Amino acid sequence: MTYEKSRRQFFLDAGKGFGSVALASMVSQAAEQAKAKRVIFLFMHGGVSHVDTFDPKPSLAKYDGQPLPGSFGQGLITSRIDFRKALMRGSPWNFTKAGKSGLEISDLYPHVQKHADKLAVVRSCFGDAFDHAPAIYLRASGSQFPGRPSLGAWSVYGLGSENKNLPSFVVMSDGAMKSGAGAYGSGYLPAVYQGTVFRGGQSPVLHLASPEGVTNEAQKETLGLINRMNRKYSSTREEDSTLDARVASYELAYRMQAEAPDAVDLSKESEQTKKLYGIGEAMTDDFGRKCLLARRLVERGVRFVQLYSGTNLGDDWDDAHNDLLGSHNKMAKKSDQPIAGLLADLEGRGLLDSTLVVWSTEFGRTPLAEGKNGRDHHPYGFSMWMAGAGIRGGRALGATDEFGLRAVEERKDVHDMHATIFRMLGMDHTKVTYRFQGRDQRLTDVHGEGEFTSWLTEKA
Repeated sequence: MTYEKSRRQFFLDAGKGFGSVALASMVSQAAEQAKAKRVIFLFMHGGVSHVDTFDPKPSLAKYDGQPLPGSFGQGLITSRIDFRKALMRGSPWNFTKAGKSGLEISDLYPHVQKHADKLAVVRSCFGDAFDHAPAIYLRASGSQFPGRPSLGAWSVYGLGSENKNLPSFVVMSDGAMKSGAGAYGSGYLPAVYQGTVFRGGQSPVLHLASPEGVTNEAQKETLGLINRMNRKYSSTREEDSTLDARVASYELAYRMQAEAPDAVDLSKESEQTKKLYGIGEAMTDDFGRKCLLARRLVERGVRFVQLYSGTNLGDDWDDAHNDLLGSHNKMAKKSDQPIAGLLADLEGRGLLDSTLVVWSTEFGRTPLAEGKNGRDHHPYGFSMWMAGAGIRGGRALGATDEFGLRAVEERKDVHDMHATIFRMLGMDHTKVTYRFQGRDQRLTDVHGEGEFTSWLTEKA
C-alpha cells in the first residue's frame, strides 16, 4: 500500500481531487469494505481523570485520606506530588450502571450515560509522557517529540477525501493548545496533508465570499497566474513541499467557495437538532456548534475531523491541579451534551454505522490528591472510548489496578490505538508508509502489535 509516486505527483493528485486517485492506487479491498469511512476524534485537552469518569475505583473511596499501601507507588513519578506521601482521594462523583449493558460511567456525564451501550471503553491505556505537550504529541503522532505526522494526516494520506471541494482533515479547537499546531501537522508528509483549522463561533471559515466587484472569471484568471508563477518557482525546489501545499490550498479554497458556505451554515438545522447539541445554552453552545459542524462535514465526505475541548489559557481539564471539582464539573458540562447529541444525531441519520467516534485525552489524573483539592498528571493508566462503525458497545477492555495507578490488564499504548483506528478504516498500519530519511516511515513505527479491532467488533 506504499504510495510510490513522486512528490510532484502528490500535489497534482491533490489538485485534481486526491480521493479518487488514492482509492484507485492505495486502498486495498479491505479498506473498501471497512465499515469506518471517516473519523471524528474528540480530544479532551488538559488531562481527564479516569477514576472520576470511566474507571470506577471503590477502593479509593474505601481508603480515602490514607497513603498507598506497601510499594504500590514504587517507580512512579509525577510533576507535583510524591507517591510515597500523597494521600488517596476517592471520587467525589458517583458512578452509574448505565444502559442495558450496565457499563459504569460517572455522573459527570449524564447525557453520555444514555449512550452507554454504544461505547467501548478502553480502561488500560498507558504512556510515558507526563507533561502536556509531549503527551499530546504522543497521542497525536506516536512520538512525544514534535515533527512527526499526526493520525489525521496519515489517515488522509492513506485514504484521501470523499469530497474534493472540502478539506479532507479539519481541526477545531477552543483556542491555543499546549502543543501548538504540531498536534495536527503533517510532519515529514507533504504539507498538503496537515489539518485545516476551522474556527469556532458562527463563522468557521473566513473570507469565503469573493470581494465585491470581483467576478468569478477574474478570480480564476488571477489564481491561474499566481499558481503558474508558484509552480515555476517551486520546480527548482523539489525538496520543499510547503509552496505546493499553498498552491493546493488556493485551489481548494476556490472550490470551497461553492460548497463550504452550505456545509458550515448551521442556520439550516432545525431548532430540535440545535437543542440536541446544546446550541443556544451558555455552557454548551461553543462545543455544541463544533460537534454539529463535525456531523455536517463527515456527511459531506470529510475524512477526519479533530475536535479539541479546552484551551491552555486557563480553561481546560488541567485546572484539576488545584480544583478537581470545579474544573471537571465545568469541562464536562461544556462537552457532555454536545457529545451525546453527536452520537444521537449520527445514529438518527444513519451515519454512525460508517463513522468512528473516538474520545481521548493525553493522560489521566492521579488517584492521589495534589494538595487538598486537586489531582496531578498521570500517564501510567487512563481511559478512552470508541463508538460507531460496527463497534459493539456497552463494555470495557482492560483494567487498571484497584487504585487506578497502573494499567495491568490488556495494556494498550498509543501505537495499539493508532493501529486499531487504521484497521477500522480498512488499512494495515504496517503497509501505509512514506520514504523519509532513508527508510519507510509509518504511523506506528515498529509498534502496534496490540491492536484491538477484533475485540471492538466481536459479536455478542
